Amino acid sequence: MYEGPIQDLIDELAKQPGLGPKGAQRIAFHLLAVESKDIDRLIAALARVRDDVTYCAECGNVSANALCRICSDARRDATKICVVEEPKDVHAIERTKEFNGRYHVLGGALDPLSGIGPDQLRIRELLKRLATQEDGNDVTEVIVATDPNTEGEATATYLLRMLKDFPGLSVTRLASGLPMGGDLEFADELTLGRALSGRRILA
Repeated sequence: MYEGPIQDLIDELAKQPGLGPKGAQRIAFHLLAVESKDIDRLIAALARVRDDVTYCAECGNVSANALCRICSDARRDATKICVVEEPKDVHAIERTKEFNGRYHVLGGALDPLSGIGPDQLRIRELLKRLATQEDGNDVTEVIVATDPNTEGEATATYLLRMLKDFPGLSVTRLASGLPMGGDLEFADELTLGRALSGRRILA
């Protein structure tokens, strides 16, 4: 245990995902050694995240504006929507350069044991988005790109049930190539790109 502010910093850092006490201690002492202007930049960046980052009103991705850059881009194919669990998954798919449609971020996956059901996810917003078709372009394909684990598969199955009655809509799932039990954000570009281009029809 250290005294005062340094221990407080270690405690706060250790609460972050992927950081244990040792990693938090290493970062805390690194910050202690850097110049004041570096700490000021870090504080300013954290303040901007707290004050300026919001969620896109259309897809739920993180954004600095009411609409994210993808939903605002008229060049994107509005007939295809890729459904992902988290904003970080949007970035993972964008890295492949294989997809030029739009996204819908659910905000997680179905996990009844943790109390996460359909009402805790942005599934209702997806259904409403498909029903209204405000931009005049009918969505013809929904790509279900949830993680290839138990929760992701349960979410994909639930979405298929919800979407199967939409006329003219095909529901596809990312193809093989992604390891079961893995997360999209850790897949390399080649594997994820092949999975995306080889997606299969569910309905």
